[in-house]
Amino acid sequence: MLAAVDAEDHDATTLRRVYEDELADVVETVSEDAVVEGTSLDAETVRGLADAESPALTLTEAADVFALSADRDADAIAAEARDRLLLELSSAVLDVDALAQGLDSDATPKELQAKMEGRHPMTLAEYAEIRAFVAGKL
Repeated sequence: MLAAVDAEDHDATTLRRVYEDELADVVETVSEDAVVEGTSLDAETVRGLADAESPALTLTEAADVFALSADRDADAIAAEARDRLLLELSSAVLDVDALAQGLDSDATPKELQAKMEGRHPMTLAEYAEIRAFVAGKL
């Protein structure tokens, strides 16, 4: 799942692709209908996941999908992913100011902090980009 993937092995693009491949596996395992019924995602987005079309998803939406095949709560999956991100940031001795300067984003340090803490939505692409940057792969 999200936190289990080693970011040091991937750049942001391939890291996002790994997450999307895992999401597609869940859709295949539980069925598109079950994902539509069990999440807030519409049928077109779920079909896009199944067809590897890289639909825009938030970290929370991705966690909702992963929860359908795991014996875990979606909120716990998202929280674990955010916790992993914050731990990696701390281990890399980076602060949100350095992160904001290093990312190809218009997000301010305050906005990034709020996203990483779960107070604002973070896209799966942003999550992958931040993890890749912290791992030195951006």
